[in-house]
Amino acid sequence: MRPEQVLERLGGVADTATLLTHVTRPSLRAATRSGLVIRLERGRYALPGADEALACAHRLSGLLCEDSAAQLYGWPLKHRPSSPVVVVPRKRNLPEHRRRGVRVRFVDLPAEDVNRVATSPVRTVLDCCARMPFDEALAVADSALRSLDVSSEHLLRRAAAVPVRHRARCMRVALAADARAANPFESVLRAIALQVPDLSVEPQVWIGDVGRPDLVDERLRIVLEADSFEFHGRRQALADDCERYNAFVVDGWIVLRFAWEHVMFRPDYVRTTLVGAVEQALARSRRPGAA
Repeated sequence: MRPEQVLERLGGVADTATLLTHVTRPSLRAATRSGLVIRLERGRYALPGADEALACAHRLSGLLCEDSAAQLYGWPLKHRPSSPVVVVPRKRNLPEHRRRGVRVRFVDLPAEDVNRVATSPVRTVLDCCARMPFDEALAVADSALRSLDVSSEHLLRRAAAVPVRHRARCMRVALAADARAANPFESVLRAIALQVPDLSVEPQVWIGDVGRPDLVDERLRIVLEADSFEFHGRRQALADDCERYNAFVVDGWIVLRFAWEHVMFRPDYVRTTLVGAVEQALARSRRPGAA
């Protein structure tokens, strides 16, 4: 895969070490020179967009917010922003022609929510929770916690103080957010799973000495894997995964594997499959002699 394709799968942002497990150093340099990939601070790479968004914010004398701010902070996202999002004071007069190509929010921000050229990390997460679909917002929140830019306690405290109009949406994401999610692929899969009745998954749980699947429901003994053949990196890694999955099944676990395309573009298929697995697990638990 090309560097820009790998970055798309990784949520738009990745560090050098992660990228080099999937692409060669010469191909990464070539993609950077051609503008298909941009280099950020701290040895991280991203898809283009952050520079354009900053230029728009400067032109409008505003701040980046929502997913544009999240992108600036280097948080992997489900999708890169469709267009820059800029917040300006509520009474700012901006003619339509100046707003073209930019999503403008008219909000008076308190000083604590301003961080130089963007909304503060916690405000950025809350704005995404209020305006974005649950799965996209959860990917943002997981990334913010994983990066240590936001703490779970701070996010919960601020979410509880959000005005009533958006409080429920913000609290839903804040309560579900988990720094253990490895990437947006896993976050979005978990978001779908959280909407399935009787299914309660937790990320990165060790099962004995066999392994640590992406998502686990210990009560129903269901394992979910956000699986990508390309990201096994080498044949031995694929063989190791096969042995691990087989060990789970032999031990009585239901193992479901989903490709990136399933999770990102076919959520109904994922949800239907999860519902079927839950029904099977519940039926099994009702059998005479079941543990």
